[in-house]
Amino acid sequence: MSLQQPAVFCNMVFDWPAQHWTAKHLSEVLHGKQIRFRMGMKSTDTVPQFETTCSYVEATLEEFLTWNWDRSSISGPFADYDYSKFWAYADYKYVASLFEDKTDIFQDVRWSDFGFHGRNGRESTLWIGSLGAHTPCHLDTYGCNLVFQVQGRKRWHLFPPEDTPFLYPTRIPYEESSVFSKVNVVNPDLKRFPQFQKARRHVVTLSPGQVLFVPRHWWHYVESIDPVTVSINSWIELEEDHQARVEEAITRTLVCALKTAEDPHSAGAWLNPTEVEETSHEVNCRYLNRAVWAFFDHYRTSKTVEIQALRTNGECMKREELNAHNLREGEQTGGQNLTSGTVAQQAASPFSPDLVPVQPSSEGPPSERGGILDNDGKDFVAKDGEQFEKLHCTKKQRIMSKHEDANAEQIAPNSTMAPSQTFISTDELLDCLVNPQVTKIVAQLLIQGRSL
Repeated sequence: MSLQQPAVFCNMVFDWPAQHWTAKHLSEVLHGKQIRFRMGMKSTDTVPQFETTCSYVEATLEEFLTWNWDRSSISGPFADYDYSKFWAYADYKYVASLFEDKTDIFQDVRWSDFGFHGRNGRESTLWIGSLGAHTPCHLDTYGCNLVFQVQGRKRWHLFPPEDTPFLYPTRIPYEESSVFSKVNVVNPDLKRFPQFQKARRHVVTLSPGQVLFVPRHWWHYVESIDPVTVSINSWIELEEDHQARVEEAITRTLVCALKTAEDPHSAGAWLNPTEVEETSHEVNCRYLNRAVWAFFDHYRTSKTVEIQALRTNGECMKREELNAHNLREGEQTGGQNLTSGTVAQQAASPFSPDLVPVQPSSEGPPSERGGILDNDGKDFVAKDGEQFEKLHCTKKQRIMSKHEDANAEQIAPNSTMAPSQTFISTDELLDCLVNPQVTKIVAQLLIQGRSL
């Protein structure tokens, strides 16, 4: 895909059978099949609600809908969750697994209409949530993303890759392919994260029948703003994923090694529930080696792997820096072209009434309002006049060993240490060691060393 900014496709899926995949329809198709729901609080805390802090229930879609409709229900798997205080989210449900005995249903999803031949529901993921259900702000390290909104509306808060330093990236909780933000982007703590004010928020409300394109490495926070929402997405593989897998293998090795050494029995506090279990250092090293050799296997037809891979990555980094400069320059002059900042590319804009770019928002976290694009409070209206509307932490905890506690008592008994004297936690160390910019450099060095 050549698009470099988020955009909404309209009138592309009107003939897809998956248009009928409402929660009610899916409950009938699944015939009482149990699925896992993530339960979160409808709160206004400034701390992100990571998956490690949520609880989980196994329930059918019928039980979910009953809880969602009959809010006074006191029986069933949702009995302990007051609807006014909790939301439920059946997220990351792989269609291939969910409908493993009903494979004909895969054809209801037709990503081939977007140019991806043979891609359908088998390569898709299903998301079903209640009002308030959301994913904390994160970026996906692999591929780009196409999201089809089936039922209800979802609001997306997006931030460009160039703003990564302003999002305070972290790999705790750890999940392969997800870099989380420490910031609750809808209720940020600007005293703790002052640089977040520089982040350029793009907001779009996705409605049924629309498809959102999320480019590679765009940060996103996604929230359900209707009583029931259903979405289908597919992550599209990209050429850059081959090096990204090496970067992810480096991250896994370092995170597992340091966090396991810190406390061998606390994996539940730092390992995202989507990860089955922490793996041994030996296994992680084998995984890293396989990722490196898979990279070389992919480029085996080229005799200049180092030049092709490393020079390309260097050029990409330069382009990212140039784009960031152009974007900021454009903002200063009132320009809003997000693709390149050049007149030639503006003239060749791919956008049309059926492909609408997601523009930067001049406002902070938005309140409920209509329109496909929540840009400066203005609604987008189609030519026919129809209005379009449309990813274990309470407070940051420092975990110290008894040895560190003893040292702390010796260094500063009965006193408060100055900021320069405070202990650096394992999580803070990892925030530096596995920062996306650092792992990219380390991956390039590993590849370069093997290609000499």
